[in-house]
Amino acid sequence: MKTKFVFLLLPQIHILDLAGPDQAIHEAIDYGADFEIEYCRLEKNIITSAGLPIGDVKHFSKIHFPKGGFLIIPGSNASYLTSKEFKKNKNLFKWILRNHQNGVNICSICAGAFALAETGLLNGVPCTTHFKKTATLQAMYPKTRVLENILFTDQNGIYTSAGIASGIDLVLHIIEKLKGSHFAHLVARELVVYSRRNGSSAQQSELLNFRTHIHTGIHKVQDWIFENIHRKTSLADLAGIANMSERNFTRIFKKETGITVNEYINIIRKEKIRDWGNNPDLSRIEIANKVGLKSEKQVLRILSK
Repeated sequence: MKTKFVFLLLPQIHILDLAGPDQAIHEAIDYGADFEIEYCRLEKNIITSAGLPIGDVKHFSKIHFPKGGFLIIPGSNASYLTSKEFKKNKNLFKWILRNHQNGVNICSICAGAFALAETGLLNGVPCTTHFKKTATLQAMYPKTRVLENILFTDQNGIYTSAGIASGIDLVLHIIEKLKGSHFAHLVARELVVYSRRNGSSAQQSELLNFRTHIHTGIHKVQDWIFENIHRKTSLADLAGIANMSERNFTRIFKKETGITVNEYINIIRKEKIRDWGNNPDLSRIEIANKVGLKSEKQVLRILSK
């Protein structure tokens, strides 16, 4: 079954709060992710904060979620989301709550956190919003736990993100949880953005720590290493993939990643060993072979670094 992502379009919605996360999911689909996207509205004739009209989509009450789906609430003008007019939408808030109770993940982008707070879902839950509105969110909803200076939060199926572009970081984080770190990197690279994380999210994969660059040749090598970690390779082979001389490849790899290519290979081996170590059907020597090593002793040496 496909994972469904539904965007709730509220009046005065910010274009980038919608478009950034939406594009990240579309790129994931293009790479083969079993995702689908749907849109729903609160009112007819939605017009963005920039004055762009959006064509008619389903009313939110017509949307049906499979368990494990994601409802994403992009930010709108905070003046609207904090207004009495918006707070009158009790059926909307009940719908959001009901979906969460039925196993749907609820995500807010930027000021969309005010919609979640109005439902009570953020009571006692670490959350965030645009830095200009964190104090307002905390004051209006004192039961929330608003965090400053972070990109996003992830807490028991409730996700919140800070201002605008951090919505992309949040969706990349979700993609990584669903499809793995390498897949999330491919999507991030397609978007030409760095894969960023923060202390409130899941621990960052070692794979992503050394990919915050946009050098195509080095990315090709890193992809090849990840996908062929079981194979023995030479410096000449890797330099050829990058279309460089060995000397230039060695220098550029260290410049772009901050580590040598051998250090990078061992970091990927270590991460793979830890992943496969959770499989009780694999022996230590089988795991060694899967990462291009010949003995248990080599595995233990990698893990001890």
